[in-house]
Amino acid sequence: MKHEHDRGLAHDLVTLLRGARRRDFLRLLAGASVAPLLGCGGDGGRNGSPSGGEACAEIPPETAGPFPGDGSNGADALALSGIVRSDIRSSIAGATGTADGVVLTVVLTLVDTGGDCAPLAGRPVYIWQCDREGRYSMYSEGATEENYLRGVQVSDGAGSVTFTTIFPACYPGRWPHIHFAVYPDVDTIRAGGEIATSQLALPVGACEAVYATSGYGASIETLAEISLESDGVFRDGATLQLAGATGDAAGGFTATLEVGIGA
Repeated sequence: MKHEHDRGLAHDLVTLLRGARRRDFLRLLAGASVAPLLGCGGDGGRNGSPSGGEACAEIPPETAGPFPGDGSNGADALALSGIVRSDIRSSIAGATGTADGVVLTVVLTLVDTGGDCAPLAGRPVYIWQCDREGRYSMYSEGATEENYLRGVQVSDGAGSVTFTTIFPACYPGRWPHIHFAVYPDVDTIRAGGEIATSQLALPVGACEAVYATSGYGASIETLAEISLESDGVFRDGATLQLAGATGDAAGGFTATLEVGIGA
């Protein structure tokens, strides 16, 4: 008999979507009295939530980099059973490693740039990043047998996905960042099926606080040698990719970003 966790990506996504639809319905019932107060305005400005009164801007497209793990260059995390998950700190599908580091919660909110900032529900989002040592699972020496720090979630009724991960390292030549790709539906989660591929930049204050903690020592020097203006990806302007951050190194940070998509 096939167990629930052995049925693969498609089954995991269908199960997740069924649960999400029920949660969204209950949320709508619970929040009906305050619904007129919510919408594109929200709090928080450009970083993390729809900004008050402004037209949504489309997230700049960026390279997926050399370590996407989407099957385009060999490694394919998207084919792994269990890849649909919110906590991406541990490896899955027989691999047993766990990425250590300061806890980081990543919240991406997808909005329709052509539809008055309306939330985009039902869009699969794949994120991937390096670990505390600057390694990418499935590719880097010492992490080739792991698949941690990779995962898929489907946006809820508010257009949001939430991942629990660790704060990534700052490795030579790059500002601290997280990669993500957005797909139109559950049938197109594969290399080439993306409607948006971009990167989230982490704010300097959070980076400095995290890199002062144990295990991140190498990142202190590399952060001092790079800036958003000199980074090869973000130097043309990172306003739409710079996350808002709350929290601290002891209790963990939360990074939030609005992701505008021309749906």
